[in-house]
Amino acid sequence: MNFARRTKSINPSLTLAVASQARRLKNEGKDVVNFGSGEPDFDTPEFIKSKATAAIKNGFTKYTPTAGTRQLKEAICAKLKRDNGLNYEPSSIIASNGAKHSIFNTLFALVEEDEEVIIPSPYWVSYPQMVYLCNAKPRIIETKQVDNFKIAAYKLKQNINPKTKVLILNTPNNPTGAVYSLSELQEIAKVCVEKNIFVIADEIYEKLIYDDSGHISIAGLNKEIYNRTITVNGLSKSHAMTGWRIGYLAGPAEIVKEIAKIQDHTTSCPSSISQEAALAAIAEDDGFSKKMRQEFRRRRDYLIERLKELKQLDFIVPRATFYLFCNIKKTGLNSTEFVQRLLNEQSVLLTPGIAFGDHDYVRFSFATSMGQIEKGMDRIEQWLRQLQRKS
Repeated sequence: MNFARRTKSINPSLTLAVASQARRLKNEGKDVVNFGSGEPDFDTPEFIKSKATAAIKNGFTKYTPTAGTRQLKEAICAKLKRDNGLNYEPSSIIASNGAKHSIFNTLFALVEEDEEVIIPSPYWVSYPQMVYLCNAKPRIIETKQVDNFKIAAYKLKQNINPKTKVLILNTPNNPTGAVYSLSELQEIAKVCVEKNIFVIADEIYEKLIYDDSGHISIAGLNKEIYNRTITVNGLSKSHAMTGWRIGYLAGPAEIVKEIAKIQDHTTSCPSSISQEAALAAIAEDDGFSKKMRQEFRRRRDYLIERLKELKQLDFIVPRATFYLFCNIKKTGLNSTEFVQRLLNEQSVLLTPGIAFGDHDYVRFSFATSMGQIEKGMDRIEQWLRQLQRKS
């Protein structure tokens, strides 16, 4: 059959494939330790579920306006003002079916065929694929562990050419847990304004930063970068709402108007019930995110102490998210070989670094219980000893 060319340029999501493999093995009765999951292992808080249940009982089950209900958009504006120092009107907000949906809609509205989107590597697996779907070209800029996996402004500037249209900036970062500082963001913003490129700021992990520095939104630095930034966020990570599929974006009204037209003719609007749940999460915060962050930090610290004992592995301490990006080069295996052998021989599942653009790494997710982390690390330690004896 003759499919559209755009389908041939993209690959399935490796992270979703890993999650599917873990479910299949568990359904087969295997005792699999899953370090691959990209979602919190916490349940959605009861006050959020209660709001959704009430919406169903009250018949709030019809279409809403394309960009979301007025109440939700007002709550998002209040959140952005309170947490990020960003001033927006509801006309500059779109609620979508997850942050991923918001990013795709933004790219689809901004980039033309053969224009370039700069993506620092390691990157979230879907960024390049979404660019390909827009018939544009991802320009991957490699970052190094020695630089804490962050792109420097001078290197960004070197890679901008007449076809460059957008920079995707993910801070806090998946898969590395890196967080950009104020000075780093100021330098990046200066380049983007000077070179007249847009920024898609993916801030989905902002509530999971483990030190006192806090999150900084690049759009809040000055008026010039504010006018060129589309800030993307959602509730999946902050409130354990991955399956609710609710995210949002904020940006200049003229850009948001164009994005809304795309959503008009694709998904219409997000689920009315999920919007009510999101309204509760944003407007009635009960400290859930803070409690979850404290538990993730406890798990991160334990994982770090265990990994320090394994000389074949190297890493930087993640400042945020629930991921740790681990260098496996000393083992002599690439990321897919490492992951497949570990799964087959010890029933421990990781995500291969090639999914994020680097074959010398694997990603640990510590969004699983402490008991599972302990069991998984015992198995990895044993397996690496065996691997060393054979080499």
